[in-house]
Amino acid sequence: MAAALDAAAGTLLTVFEAARERTTSRLSGAQLRAVMAVEQHDGINLRRLATLLDMLLSSASRLCDRLVAAGMLEREPGRSDRREISLHLTQEAEKLLAELRADRRQRLAAILSGMTPEGRQALLGGLQEFDEVARLRHPPEPPAAELAAEARADEWAPPAGQGWLAGEHPAGWSAGAVPRGRPAADAAPGGWPGDAATGGGWSAGDPPVARTA
Repeated sequence: MAAALDAAAGTLLTVFEAARERTTSRLSGAQLRAVMAVEQHDGINLRRLATLLDMLLSSASRLCDRLVAAGMLEREPGRSDRREISLHLTQEAEKLLAELRADRRQRLAAILSGMTPEGRQALLGGLQEFDEVARLRHPPEPPAAELAAEARADEWAPPAGQGWLAGEHPAGWSAGAVPRGRPAADAAPGGWPGDAATGGGWSAGDPPVARTA
């Protein structure tokens, strides 16, 4: 079945490629994928885009530089975290994608007109089910706001040499516990301020507060 579908899908892919060559001749396949990814995830950051495209971060950065120069993408500080650079489509890119889809649908309609109503319905039903199963196996990326929150959480990882000791839980210090890399003599009586000994405790995801001597 898979081999038969692979052979039959070749024609569909040929139609898609013909439309791409006609309407997006200025863009390579990788550039078009990047534009479509940004369309689907407006405000995406460069790191997440590189992950979606299965590219090195440096390669994705160069790709975006070319798309910005071509007037397809624009960069701006992130709306949730201004230290992040978010990517957005330009009006030119939106127009290009609309033309691509119009051309593609026109080509598909010409082929579908030669099929029987039963054949068209069976094709549509099969493709819709295929799409549902594929989405279950490969869920879409979360919204850009969630990705920005995830990126901010990642930034709170302890610096090298001062990570959590083996067996410690990031959600809180045990009584009298000391961050790795700090002498025990620095600790206030009963442990660090906010630890379990003083009735406090770190909440999940909180960073260790910088201590002064």
